[in-house]
Amino acid sequence: MTATVAAWILLLATAAYACGGGVDYGAGFWDLVAGGTRRGRRPRGLIDDAMEPVWEVNNVWLIFVFILMWTGFPVFFEAVFSALWLPLALAAVGLVLRGAGFALRRPTQRLSRRRVFGAVFAVASVLTPFFLGAAVGGVASGRAAPGTTASADAWANTTSLVTGFLAVAATAFLGAVFLTADAHRFDAPDMVVYFRRRAWCSLAVVAVLALVGLAETRDHTAYVYHGLTHGLGLLLVILSAVAAAATAWLVAGRAAGWARFTSVGAVALVIAAWGAAQRPYLVPTSLTVKEAAGAPGSLHWLLIVTAIAIVFVGPALVVLYRLDTRGLLEAQTDADVEGGAGRPGTG
Repeated sequence: MTATVAAWILLLATAAYACGGGVDYGAGFWDLVAGGTRRGRRPRGLIDDAMEPVWEVNNVWLIFVFILMWTGFPVFFEAVFSALWLPLALAAVGLVLRGAGFALRRPTQRLSRRRVFGAVFAVASVLTPFFLGAAVGGVASGRAAPGTTASADAWANTTSLVTGFLAVAATAFLGAVFLTADAHRFDAPDMVVYFRRRAWCSLAVVAVLALVGLAETRDHTAYVYHGLTHGLGLLLVILSAVAAAATAWLVAGRAAGWARFTSVGAVALVIAAWGAAQRPYLVPTSLTVKEAAGAPGSLHWLLIVTAIAIVFVGPALVVLYRLDTRGLLEAQTDADVEGGAGRPGTG
């Protein structure tokens, strides 16, 4: 029972990172395809203004996922990082480069350097979710079974590639929806139209890739396919489709802020469907939750620490996200820093 609860918490944390981090990755995707310096100035300016206040906080979820894995399910952690170390290592490099590129782009004065840092941020924002998605595909297709040695087949197969592209498309969808709402908030009607169209286009790509991915599971992972087309898994897939359709409708009107919730729901429900489809396995069909679980004492303490984090950290994150979506947070500028340095008690 304890292991099952911990497994569901792991799935929820994964969904939280996919949605929270996915919005930022999606913003990076649209930064990449915004065009040249003149054409891309407006969308990139909106992306910077929307991301700066809270972009670092979403990595908290990724750290939490890793802690849950190696503490609660050490066998699963070893199997995944042994078989899929290359895409995960590439994703880690992408995380570092992405953060560095974004942090250094705006304060840099020279245009040539801004372009370099911007390109690093944008390209890494696409490659990182792709490699993370490819790793997820390797797990879902059963290629990360315990004892599996690292190989290209573990993550460069068709299932992993489709999952990687689906991850990129899903982040682009989330990013476009959130940026549409941000454009409303910043009173930029041209950007509302710009990102609304991209939200619709990315949603269409997500739908196509989801159907392709479902066909891939039917051919290569029959257990997961059956779970996605029956029972709880099917119900969650249907609810995700409803949430996606609601997002497409909401983003077209003045209620684009509500589209944030439905878009997050659409992505989170797909991840929940994946978890429900492969239960009781963490790696279908070779490693169950029970087999992968750590010592009972470790699991009990893990649940206690999780409860403490929910009580003390959860409300802070809710307030932070709420302030950001209401436009009550602003990034600190150079003028703020210079002005604060001269005031008593600030240095």
